[in-house]
Amino acid sequence: MIRRLSGLAGLALALVLSACSQKPATSGQTPKELTFSILSAESQQNLGPLWQPLLDDMSAQIGVKVKPYFATNYTSLVEAMRFNQVQVGWFSADPALEAINRADAEVLGRVVQGGGEATYESVLIVRKGSGITLDDVLKCGKRYSFGMGDTKSTSGTLAPMAYIFAPHNIDPNQCFKVVRNASHQANMFSVANGLLDVASNNTVGLLFYRRESPAAMDKIQVIWTSPPLPESSILVRKDLDPAIKEKIRQFFLTYGVGTGPQADKQRAVLKTLTYGGFRPADDSYLDPVREMEAATALGEARKAGDKAKIDAAQAAFDKLRAVDAQKRAAHPDV
Repeated sequence: MIRRLSGLAGLALALVLSACSQKPATSGQTPKELTFSILSAESQQNLGPLWQPLLDDMSAQIGVKVKPYFATNYTSLVEAMRFNQVQVGWFSADPALEAINRADAEVLGRVVQGGGEATYESVLIVRKGSGITLDDVLKCGKRYSFGMGDTKSTSGTLAPMAYIFAPHNIDPNQCFKVVRNASHQANMFSVANGLLDVASNNTVGLLFYRRESPAAMDKIQVIWTSPPLPESSILVRKDLDPAIKEKIRQFFLTYGVGTGPQADKQRAVLKTLTYGGFRPADDSYLDPVREMEAATALGEARKAGDKAKIDAAQAAFDKLRAVDAQKRAAHPDV
């Protein structure tokens, strides 16, 4: 539902990238330069200096220059990889899944938070002292303004839709007096300054804002926390030179590992990104996102009242749940 809002923008971006893109290198050729995509929703000015040391270390280890590509929305990240404008990137879970489905990408590894957590949570925030509760939000009645994340954000849009709105048959556009899509940072400041009543965000972002904008965070209160979500992952184009792809994989899996001055320096770089390191992962890492998308689709089908769509959505959802149950039975400690 909300995702369709980005359709025209995505099409326009695709046409621009297609027009300006050069012919991709033949699969298996060693590239002279790689471009690494980063979502700059928290401002390129802030994130650029944080990521550059890691990219410099990556360039030195794999023997290929790596330059950053900053995008202000998830659609830009997916389309840039689709048209080979970028070959490697940091993606949150939902756009990572879209990049796999539409941009010839695969997962090389996953992010681990600074405290060692492999997951994070979506949250709903309100201004401290407002008295607004989750029950108040679910009553709708167009009483509140709501700040949703980017339309392809896992924590900003997909998780609230899958875990709050779809189960309660709520259309946010009918529930709230206004719905605005913006970055997590913009939504946080809007809530803190009283410009929005409620907004989605995530636990990693709140840690970052606590460090960068403590005065604003003192005005924020969390009223809902989602089940665990898969952390961000590192994606690479499938047609990249296999040797370079493996060097990239090893770079991330060994970054900040071990002892000595170099490892200490790398851990300091990770700390500024609020990361603890990277772990092995493949495309199955995103199965929880597939399940959330199926749950959202089922909720929309039920709301529409179309029996054929309901049956199809229910079958898709049940299939994913069955696969998940099989995996958990096979690997109970994972």
